[in-house]
Amino acid sequence: MVFRSITVRLTLYFAVASTIVLMAIAYLVGRSVDMHFVELDRAELQGKLELIRHALSKVRVQSDVDALPDRMADALAGHDALAVVLFAPSGIQLFSTREAQFPQSFLQSAVPGDRGPELQSWRASSHSYRGFAARVPVDSPNLPFVTVALSLNTDEHHKFTLVLYRSLWLAVVAGILGISVLGWLAVRRGLAPVRELADVVHRVSARRLGDRLPLATQPVELLELATAFNDMLSRLEGAFRRLTEFSSDLAHELRTPVANMMTQTQVALSRARTADEYREVLYSNAEEFDRMARMISDMLYLAQSDNGFAMARGELVDLDKEVRDLFEFYDALAEDRGVRMTTSGKASVYGDHLMLRRALSNLLSNALNHSSHGATVDVRVEPIGGTGARLTVENQGETIPAEHLGRLFDRFYRIDPSRQRVTDGAGLGLAITKAIVTAHHGTITATSSGGRTTFEILLAPNNSGGPP
Repeated sequence: MVFRSITVRLTLYFAVASTIVLMAIAYLVGRSVDMHFVELDRAELQGKLELIRHALSKVRVQSDVDALPDRMADALAGHDALAVVLFAPSGIQLFSTREAQFPQSFLQSAVPGDRGPELQSWRASSHSYRGFAARVPVDSPNLPFVTVALSLNTDEHHKFTLVLYRSLWLAVVAGILGISVLGWLAVRRGLAPVRELADVVHRVSARRLGDRLPLATQPVELLELATAFNDMLSRLEGAFRRLTEFSSDLAHELRTPVANMMTQTQVALSRARTADEYREVLYSNAEEFDRMARMISDMLYLAQSDNGFAMARGELVDLDKEVRDLFEFYDALAEDRGVRMTTSGKASVYGDHLMLRRALSNLLSNALNHSSHGATVDVRVEPIGGTGARLTVENQGETIPAEHLGRLFDRFYRIDPSRQRVTDGAGLGLAITKAIVTAHHGTITATSSGGRTTFEILLAPNNSGGPP
């Protein structure tokens, strides 16, 4: 469970990366110090070799050879860490300082001094040495050259290096621990917005859907997530609000027919009645049952459309034909209300003809119910593209106030609640119409001014030329 923590994981990754970097730095520092000491020793040995070469350049005769040890001792006085051995070509030792210890194969590596002798390191008698051997030419008939072996005691260098490495590794360990702690704190601080997101999630409930994450304080990496989370909360809040309103409106709508049936039934049972009187009560209850059944059917359709189940099937629908068929259906109602119906235009769209017929029927029924006596309901169909259309339904009647236009498609919404029982509708017709239009990827709008109310449906053309 510990390693499932993002904080622990990031801290470990940071610590491992820091360990690699610090160890590389320590190694490079150590190597640089070693190379620095090597160069210092090389420079010092090279300087002593030049000193010996200068002394050997004065050797001419045998007496100069015999005096060479004293001359070299005087030249090298005060260089206690330096060991020097001079050999004649025959292998005879001409001069040697105290504690001069060289490997057996060391002299065999001697090269002419002008070629740059190779620096070597070795240990002898628990001491560390670094040196080289070179052949120095001599201007003497009896001594053509001298093999010079030089070495320096590097014990102090090794001691310094050991202390340095120990300090470096202690610093590396301390640095790793410090970086791990600081990394943990930094990760904890960096993941604070995630914990804030978790806190908001824990607080979300039916009573607290208004909480939002502050986008201004979110890091760039979490801004998209925070925005999506706030959008989700907004959708949930809106859906819950609509559900609450829907439940309240539904209870209110169902309470009226249920109350009517209970009252009629109780009155009918209050005393003995004739068969015709009981039959009248049953007829009245049947009407209420029919109204409730239609309301429940409409609510089921709206619930399906909210969840994406009311999808439109693909078939070519002639909108003008559907309008003419509906005119025949509503002809009696229009005549009874003294309203004239007209239509113009032709257009075809891809969709479900039963769903589109229902949407047109709802708009036409709404227009007839809210038209003034002697007015005209005008339906216009206009093609858009190959299989798109604009359909408008206009009626003459009372002007709808602007503050109500935005809510005409809400469920159970009525502009004048006192007119609730004027028609058999439950206030779901326009909501169903909008759901059908949305299922066909279209839009519907309403405008009202000067006693004319217009509903406009816009169905975008299907560019593929086939079912959506």
